[in-house]
Amino acid sequence: MKRVLMLLANGVEPLEMAAFTDVLGWANLIGDQPVELIHAGLRPTITTTFGLSLNPAHLLEELDLDSFDALAIPGGFEPSGFYEEALSEPFLAAIRHFAEADKPLASVCVSSICLGVAGVLQGKRATTYHQEGGKRKTQLLETGAFFVDRPVVVDGRLITSSGPGTATEVAFVLLEQLTGIRNAAQVRQKMRFPTPSREWFETPQVP
Repeated sequence: MKRVLMLLANGVEPLEMAAFTDVLGWANLIGDQPVELIHAGLRPTITTTFGLSLNPAHLLEELDLDSFDALAIPGGFEPSGFYEEALSEPFLAAIRHFAEADKPLASVCVSSICLGVAGVLQGKRATTYHQEGGKRKTQLLETGAFFVDRPVVVDGRLITSSGPGTATEVAFVLLEQLTGIRNAAQVRQKMRFPTPSREWFETPQVP
């Protein structure tokens, strides 16, 4: 049994959260080994980027982080208050815990900023949501990361990505790291998710 903690900050983006929920959920149902996804937050009720209210199954403080095999972090929007929790010390401490244990850390979109602020991207290849003249790239660089303008960037156990449209691919990379290439490919096929082209993986956000 592989156990994945999905850590939710207030202001999380629903699509990014749903990618982990569905891919890992399908893997648990039809994959070659069980995968349990547990979601937790810093508060009992979370309001997402677009106003959906959620009740995480657990509070972060209740959990034994050593019992998990990986950490998944969906991103969110600043106007929705995402960074207030996502850059708070309890959130960052959880990230450090998984990094120190050399367990997979899967982030989507701007949640790579959380990894950077936690100090785990120093000298690592990573990406984040980036626009021409945007501040997120600068924030990532300031944490010591080496910015790579690609949709999904994998450096060892660290998985980062550039936006909500990459969330499913991040979830499949995480599944592959946890259970193997063959199992991830089987789940992808059963879910009817095509593998993006090489061009997709190599296209930068800013030409």
